Amino acid sequence: METHGEDQNAHGGTGAGASAAHAPNGVSIDAGGFLLAQLSAPRAVGEPGELSFQVLDASGDPVTDYTTSHERELHTIVVRSDGAGFRHVHPTLDEASGTWSLPWEWDAAGSYRLYADFTPAGDGAEGVTLSRSINVAGELSPVDPEPSRSSEVDGFVVTLDGELVAGAASELTLTVERDGRPVTALEPYLGAFGHLVALRQGDLAFLHVHPEGEEPEAGSTGGPEIAFAATAPTPGRYLLYLDFQVDGEVRTAEFVLDAASAAAGEDH
Repeated sequence: METHGEDQNAHGGTGAGASAAHAPNGVSIDAGGFLLAQLSAPRAVGEPGELSFQVLDASGDPVTDYTTSHERELHTIVVRSDGAGFRHVHPTLDEASGTWSLPWEWDAAGSYRLYADFTPAGDGAEGVTLSRSINVAGELSPVDPEPSRSSEVDGFVVTLDGELVAGAASELTLTVERDGRPVTALEPYLGAFGHLVALRQGDLAFLHVHPEGEEPEAGSTGGPEIAFAATAPTPGRYLLYLDFQVDGEVRTAEFVLDAASAAAGEDH
């Protein structure tokens, strides 16, 4: 799925018999001795307020010391259970209380998943992804995502090439165009020319996706292609979200891919 936390490999077995040690990432409130706690947010659509939470260590104390990964100490993803309403944000840490927070308002009702993705401080520390659910009151209009390899946002058209194969590394290439012309003015965002998040439909398991190539230098530009290596833990449908930046503004393109089994991939 995504470009932060790259020191971790994607977790997940290739079938229902996968061991707990290879369970999908980001489907639990606790992992690696850490707990996502004290989650608070507005409870209704259009109600202004604050989104806040803490990360607790094994002793139950708020964590205030992190390792910077992709230019941030912690990345927060919020998405509705049907894949709608995706947001990738970076809250502010109050070091006195260990609380992460930012202003927040919901655009639509539903059950949402919040992910806290971070690397604890310390040599050799591995990335951790925790998640909790939030229910938002209001009239719900759920969506049923269908496979899509093209996404248009603010005049940019992004297309996705490549296949997902369960249990195997797959290369995905995203190409950005505007007005029918390739965009070569992509700016570095979080240490890459694009930031890709992939979630498994159903349980919203969080995949780690690795960008290909060297980290771009500040002030450089790239495009139109952005390449990633992704591993889907199981066959099934996956929701993908690409953040890219042009002229200082970050936009998100959305895709839906079906991952085949390894055997089907070999036959393809």
